[in-house]
Amino acid sequence: MLKDITIGQYIPGNSSVHKLDPRTKIITLFIYMVALFLVNNLRGYILITLFTLGIILLSEIPVSLIIRGIKPLWIILLLTLSLHLFMTAGDVIWQWGILKITSQGLRQGVFMAIRLVYLVTITSLLTLTTTPMALTDGIEQVLRVLFVPVAHELAMMMTIALRFIPTLIEETEKIMKAQMARGADFESGGLLSRAKSLIPLLVPLFLSSFRRADELAMAMEARCYRGGEHRTRMKQLVMSGRDYAAFVVMTVMLGAGIITRYWL
Repeated sequence: MLKDITIGQYIPGNSSVHKLDPRTKIITLFIYMVALFLVNNLRGYILITLFTLGIILLSEIPVSLIIRGIKPLWIILLLTLSLHLFMTAGDVIWQWGILKITSQGLRQGVFMAIRLVYLVTITSLLTLTTTPMALTDGIEQVLRVLFVPVAHELAMMMTIALRFIPTLIEETEKIMKAQMARGADFESGGLLSRAKSLIPLLVPLFLSSFRRADELAMAMEARCYRGGEHRTRMKQLVMSGRDYAAFVVMTVMLGAGIITRYWL
């Protein structure tokens, strides 16, 4: 399951989404999230679904990779759907003892599950189509526009965190295989027993994380890293026509989402 997590990975490509300015991707991602939480009916979700599929096709990222990144969410999706099914009041469509499923709960549960899937999908596409350096510069520029005083430091921390997700996952798999070779069992038993069996992984994983953090700090010090003040860049971020077209498309989609919520 750990190797299925795609957030933080980058896949080189030459697609239209790869060529977008990182600032465009970050801002349009927030517009997409606003539109996603605005829609609350079937028409709106059909619109969001078609738009999401269009982005996936434009990114030229394999659909199998996107689906692989959603697989680790199945427990959260199941829990979200169950909570809405059995705890939302409304018209009862099935009942057994104290358990009852309402039509409103079924509708709300399915919609919330779809929202989670699309949020993970679109966030994964951001990291899959943007290099860590470009993502850092994009986040920093957006934060500077918002007058955040420590924009560079925040951008650097967020990007390092995203960048090290695949590294920590790989490290976890190595530790698991080493312990399995010594007789540890992570597969058998129920969900609770399997969760308990993962506790011995925490100490070596924390030690490995601290070691990597120390090595990264030493490498940055050795290269005379002093933060974002007076820092120059080899590649300057420049908006092009496709970036403005992306803003127009996202604004139209947001407007369509508002119309489907309040007027349809």
